[in-house]
Order: sequence, then structure tokens, then C-alpha cells
Amino acid sequence: MSIFGSAWEFLVDPAHWSGEGGIAARIAQHLWYSVLAVALAAVVAVPLGLWVGHVRRGEAVLVGVVNALRSIPTLGLLTFLVLLLGLGLMPPILALVLLGIPPLLAGTYAGVANVDPKVVDAARAMGMNEWQVLTRVETPNAMPLVLGGLRNATLQIIATATVAAYVNLGGLGRYIFDGLALYQYDRVLVGAILVAALALIVDGLLALAVWVSTPGTGRLHVRRPVSG
Repeated sequence: MSIFGSAWEFLVDPAHWSGEGGIAARIAQHLWYSVLAVALAAVVAVPLGLWVGHVRRGEAVLVGVVNALRSIPTLGLLTFLVLLLGLGLMPPILALVLLGIPPLLAGTYAGVANVDPKVVDAARAMGMNEWQVLTRVETPNAMPLVLGGLRNATLQIIATATVAAYVNLGGLGRYIFDGLALYQYDRVLVGAILVAALALIVDGLLALAVWVSTPGTGRLHVRRPVSG
């Protein structure tokens, strides 16, 4: 039987979906690592991107940081963090956070920086302070690009969260690393299929969120200040 047939039989067998090491548990672990990494990346990247986009300062530094982080190989970074911090959840989460920051930071900054200057000027003319301009005008108008950055970061993190198995954690990467170690390539294929399916499902949900957040065409109406 080919590895494709063996992988299909593994996937459709209900016995492989239950239990501590079953497919359902591995998916839950993979999602937990991904959600945690995306949340931590957003805590760092979104406020920074909003601030830089609002004040229009530090763009050169921002571009340099984004490009530098994108050039770091995740597996090499994970190996360094393991040597530095030891085994555990912290090294892979930190590696995934650094992977997720660039698209979130770039998307947030671009979203705020590309808001129509006339809208921002009208808000200031109405007496809004800088915090109100950012939160009530710029952020709602920037939301499609912010969510686009979140979408890119989430996909990259879900696809790369398999590295958690490299340091003896769980997740769908367990099938890939264990399959390689035991020369069971049907298990490697199972892991790859499940990661791809999970990424496609999450991408579809985030694409819907981006579509809903786009102003106009009756989906979402962002109030814009009108100067008298």
C-alpha cells in the first residue's frame, strides 16, 4: 500500500482521533501554541505599529526591524533559544512570536499610515485629541490591513508551530518528527495534511473577518468625522 493509502487509513480510523496522543488532542495542542504566539506577537506589534503609523516617525527603524526579523531562520533561532533557556514551552513560543511580529507590525503600520489625511484633519478640526483620532478614526479605517497582517502572521505561525515537536512538545509536528525518526513516512504525510487543512480553515475564517471589516458595500460602515 502506498503512503497515501496508509495516511488516509490513519486519518479515517476513529481510534486515532481519541486519547491523549490522538489527532484531536494534537490539533488542540497545535492551536494552543499558535494562539498563544499570535496573541503575544500582537501585544508587541499592534501598539507599536499604531504609534509609528500615527506619529509618522521611526518608519526607517520599523522597516529595518521587520526585515531583520524576517531574515531569522526559525529553526536556527529555536535551537539557539533551547541552548540558552533549556527545553520547555518558552523557546518555541518565543521563536514563533518573533516570526509573527513582522507581518503584524507591517500591516498595522500600513493600515494607519494609509488613512486618508483629510479624514484625520477633519477629526482634529472637530476638537478630537490625538488619542481620540487614533482610536476613533485611524484604527477603524486601518482595520482591514491590520487584520490582513494578523492573517499572514497566523498562517505563518500555524505552519511553523510544528517546530514545537523538535523540543519534545506536542502538536501536529509530533507526527512529522516521529514519522521521520521511525521512517514511517505515512505519518509524516498525515502531519503535513493536518497542518495544511488547519491553516486553510483558519485562513478562511480570517479572510471572512477581513472582508467584513472592509468599509463600504454595506458590510461595515466606519463613521467619518465631517467638518462643518
